[in-house]
Formats: sequence, structure tokens, C-alpha cells
Amino acid sequence: MSIASDLIRGHTDTIILSQLMAGDSYGYQINKNIQEKTNQEYELKEATLYSAFRRLEQAGYICSYWGNETTGARRRYYTITKEGREACEERRQEWERSKVLIDQLIYEKKKGE
Repeated sequence: MSIASDLIRGHTDTIILSQLMAGDSYGYQINKNIQEKTNQEYELKEATLYSAFRRLEQAGYICSYWGNETTGARRRYYTITKEGREACEERRQEWERSKVLIDQLIYEKKKGE
């Protein structure tokens, strides 16, 4: 059963920033990592991924550069900035708080519990 994309959509930037916390990468590899980590239950559409890259770069959270591949197509790599690391950590903390609130809102407790 795949996860509804609307549940994750608002967290695309955080997911990408989190992937880049582990090291520089390029779009295809980031999306492949996301699919592997979710056992193929979630993947970003290419348009969503590259829109997010543009948004994150404009915000100063990531920078891009061209790789030096000797074979195949040249890849555009992305690296997280200091500001991006800070934003990622803030968003992770926000996610933790959100999970608690959502649990409180969707799981009804019986009176007296």
C-alpha cells in the first residue's frame, strides 16, 4: 500500500535537505534513495523534485554545481549550505511537534484515560 502523496507533499523540501545532510548528490540519486528508504512506496515526481531544487537554491539552502563525469551525461550536483542545515534541523523539530499534535487530534481518548 503506497502512502498518499498529499500526506508528504508539504515536507518535500525537508526530505531533500535531509538527503543532502548525508552528502552531495544529484536528482536521480536522491529520488532513488527516497524510493529505497520507503521500500518503493514513495517517489518524487521529476517536476516536483526539480521545482524543489530551484526553490531551495533561491532560499540559499542548497547550491548546485556540475560534476566531472568522464562517461555519460553530465550531472548537476546539489550541496546543502549552513543555512540549509539549520533549516533542516528546524523542520525536523517542527515535524516531531506536528506528529504529537496530529496523534492528539486523530486518536480519540476515552474519558478517564
